[in-house]
Order: sequence, then structure tokens, then C-alpha cells
Amino acid sequence: MQGLTMKSLRAHYSLVPLFACVGGGALFATYYLYRLTQNLDASWNRGKNPHPWTNVKENQQTKFFSPTIDYSQLKHPRPEY
Repeated sequence: MQGLTMKSLRAHYSLVPLFACVGGGALFATYYLYRLTQNLDASWNRGKNPHPWTNVKENQQTKFFSPTIDYSQLKHPRPEY
């Protein structure tokens, strides 16, 4: 297929950034899906863990990226069950 071999990429050098961006996006999506499967907060099997939000600790970070909040020092005034 034209454009997918090294010989044709050397002839059409402007396609290299496109392949790099698409490849990086595919790698990031694969990593994120792997991370979702390893995270215990996601309920993939409702029979095994029907209420995953009850296992969240008080200062546990549940967001993927949070630049403004330091969860290790956060205190919530919630009742203890």
C-alpha cells in the first residue's frame, strides 16, 4: 500500500508527523484502557463489587490528573460508616 512503507515515507516526508501523532494517540488510548482495567474504582463486574464508591478513602485521588488539589492533605467533613 502506497504511503505505508519506508520507501514511500522517504518520498512523502510530510506524512511522518501524521503517523507519529496517530501512533502516539493509539499508544495513549491503549495505556488508558489498561489503566482503567487495573483501577479498582471502576465497576467492571457488578456481581463482585456492586458499590465501588464505598471503598474510596478520604484522601484518595480518583481523578486521572488534578494539578490544583493536593489529595494527601484534603479532609472531608463526612460521617464515618
